[in-house]
Parts: sequence; C-alpha cells; structure tokens
Amino acid sequence: MRPTSRPARRRARLLGASCVLAAAAALFASTSQVTAAPAAAAGHRDGGPKPTIVLVHGAWADASSWNAVMSRLQHAGYTVYAPPNPLRGVASDARTLTSFLATVPGPVVLVGHSYGGFVITDAATKSPNVKALVYDDAYIPAEGETVFQINAAEPGSCVTADPSTFLNLVPYPGGPAGDVDAYLKWDANGSYQGFQGCFANGVPTAEARLLAAGQRPFAVSAGSEPSGAPAWKSLPSWAVVGTTDHVIVPAEQLAMARRAGAHVTEVEAGHLSLVTRPDVVTRVIKEAAGSVG
Repeated sequence: MRPTSRPARRRARLLGASCVLAAAAALFASTSQVTAAPAAAAGHRDGGPKPTIVLVHGAWADASSWNAVMSRLQHAGYTVYAPPNPLRGVASDARTLTSFLATVPGPVVLVGHSYGGFVITDAATKSPNVKALVYDDAYIPAEGETVFQINAAEPGSCVTADPSTFLNLVPYPGGPAGDVDAYLKWDANGSYQGFQGCFANGVPTAEARLLAAGQRPFAVSAGSEPSGAPAWKSLPSWAVVGTTDHVIVPAEQLAMARRAGAHVTEVEAGHLSLVTRPDVVTRVIKEAAGSVG
C-alpha cells in the first residue's frame, strides 16, 4: 500500500480535531439546554418566569442585613439582588436605584427596609418594571413627608432624642455645607437605649455588635429631604410591621400602611425583623411575588 504523504496526514489530524471540537460543542449545548430548562420552566401565577426580587437596605445597615431573607428566596428559586443604598439623600438614592432597576430584565418586586422605604417609594415611580412593593419595618411616605417628620408623628421613637446622645457625627468630603454622616452609638445614654436596645432589639448581642461595627452612615440632610410622588398610589403593596419596633413606632407604621392600602402582616419583632424573623419577611415577599402576573 502506498504510504500517506505528510500533508495528507496533517489534513487528517486537523479534520479529526475539528470533528472532536464539533462533537464537544454539541454535547455542551445539549447539556446547557438541560441545565437551563428548570429555570426557564419555573412558572409563576400565569406560567411565566418568577419576578426578580430587589432588596434595599436602610440607614445604619448594609446589604448583608438581608442575608437570611436572601438565602431563603434564592432557595425558593428567585433571582435576588441587594444593591447598596448610598444613604445620601432621598432623590439621589432613588436615582441610583432607578439606574440599577433599568438593568434588570422582566418584572421586579421591590422591597425596602426602614429608610429604604423612602427610596423604593420614589424609585418605583420611574421604573416601569416594578410591579409590587414590600415595606419591612419601613417608612411608607406620602409626597412631601420627611424622615424626621414621620419619626415625630407618634411618640416613642428612639431616634428623636438629642442627637449628641445617640449619634456620632462625622463630616464627609464633597457633601453639602454643614452636612455630616450620622452613626448610631453603641452605648446607652439617658433615654437612648443603645444600639442594641434601640435599633437591634431582639438580635443576639454578638450579632448586634457586628451590625454596629459595620453600619453604613446616614447623611443627616437626608432626614429632612421630602419624598416625591409615591409609587404605592399605583402599585400593590405589602407591609411587615414589627410590633416592638423602637425606631419607627408600630402605630405609625400601621397608619402609613393603611394609608397606602398595603396588605399588613404584624410580627413580634423589633426594627430588624429581616434579621430576627426572616421566615415571616420571606413569606410576605413571596406573597407579593405571587401577585405578579
């Protein structure tokens, strides 16, 4: 038999390699389709995909405060995001969130804790993909209302005392003249029960110390900035109300929730029900998500 020439052998090797690559690509494609099928088939109320859940933290916290809720939602098959909230002002924080929401495909359930309620109330008016709102121990402001105004509406809030008793005030570069960052003090002082008693009641001490150490500050000027037109006037809303909340007193939370026509769930918890009662908070978010067609 006549031996095969070297160029012919090289062409045969290249052809064989191409066949192997093509077969591998086909196998990868078929495997990818099988892997992706459950997510694509994960239906919701009308058989479509589940909405994305976007969680917004409040003052003196960060996105990690949502970890217990986030893990439960992910386990239930939801895509979840918890973007950072700058805590610089209602309008600017809402613009930041609006920009983020514009990158999220499909319907969104928007969830806010505490001051995050201000931010989601404003941002959702400019985000057509938001289909439902959830407020967790949160402000549910009407147009023109401020954080300071709501805190003073009912007696009992632990953050209406003399600022020097419960806040560390720190200037920050680039802010408005005279503005400062406010951090909650750990120690109790007079009527201020301390970080744990005021903000984190019900949270174990070791965990409360971690939350205090990692808190993100709230620009004082944000507390007097009025809310814009509220999205809850045109969107369905849900509210989780902690019955032992010392930051936003329960009576005020209930008044705001009823004004917004929200579906209300009361839970025996302080201001951080997202930390201490994540099963309840998750259930309410899933109820809101289930309403999205």
